[in-house]
Amino acid sequence: MTSRAPSAPPAPVQPLIERDVALVPRPTRRSVVAGTAFLAILRRDLLVTRREFGTFLVQMLIQPLFFLFIFGKVLPQIGFTQPGYAAVLLPGIVAMTIVTTAIQGVALPLVIDLGFAREIEDRLLAPLPIQGVAVEKVLFAAVRGLIAGAAIFPLAWLILGDNYAVRSDRIPALIGVMILTAFAGAAFGLTLGTIVSPQQIGLMFSMIFAPLLFTGCTYYPWGHLDSIRWFQIVTLFNPMTYASEGLRRAMIPIVPGQPIDDMLPYTWVVAGLGVTIVVFTVWGIRLFKHRVVS
Repeated sequence: MTSRAPSAPPAPVQPLIERDVALVPRPTRRSVVAGTAFLAILRRDLLVTRREFGTFLVQMLIQPLFFLFIFGKVLPQIGFTQPGYAAVLLPGIVAMTIVTTAIQGVALPLVIDLGFAREIEDRLLAPLPIQGVAVEKVLFAAVRGLIAGAAIFPLAWLILGDNYAVRSDRIPALIGVMILTAFAGAAFGLTLGTIVSPQQIGLMFSMIFAPLLFTGCTYYPWGHLDSIRWFQIVTLFNPMTYASEGLRRAMIPIVPGQPIDDMLPYTWVVAGLGVTIVVFTVWGIRLFKHRVVS
């Protein structure tokens, strides 16, 4: 009579769900998850902009196009402006385009998202801190501002012709000022978008954009305001002044035949734009969290 050795007990069957989850690599830190969600939201916004790129350029460049044509082409040809004025005007137009595009890129969508429909809720459900949602909007708006500002240069070359003058030995400074300008406009737009209600969008354009443009040294250099000292001081409270003057220092070769030495120095430009970025980003994030957290 043969005896059978006792068989080993069967191994416990691992549940299907646990086995599948074990096969999926999971990030070990929350920062990885938050970074992935941040990039996914940014990629989605950039994809939407790419699909509507033609409409975006027309909307952002139609006003600068007419400013360049009238003030940089027509008025100099009929003798209403001094020679070299187009070189002074172009940096201000670039600054205006970057700032206004960045502001609108975050302020207008944010006013709608925080309105009655509360379309911001889908972004808040992402595994991302609330301040990360606000920072993504600032970064996206800054990218839009840089794209619109870069598009001004070929446009100005076609319109201004022989009056187009941009120095080529300060390209790094030019790029740096443009980046600071874009983030300053986006930070200001974040704060603006959290304050303004949907019913006040029209008031925002009339009460904020007009003073921002006409006191930001867009059409005139800051150093030539010595005869109107009080107005020269007022312009220092406008972030666009530092953007316009920084771009002039990086772009203007000579006007007319002599270098311009009475522009704001780079230290003032970096300080003015840097303070704008920090103050309005911190303020805007606080207001944003207050609006979305109930």
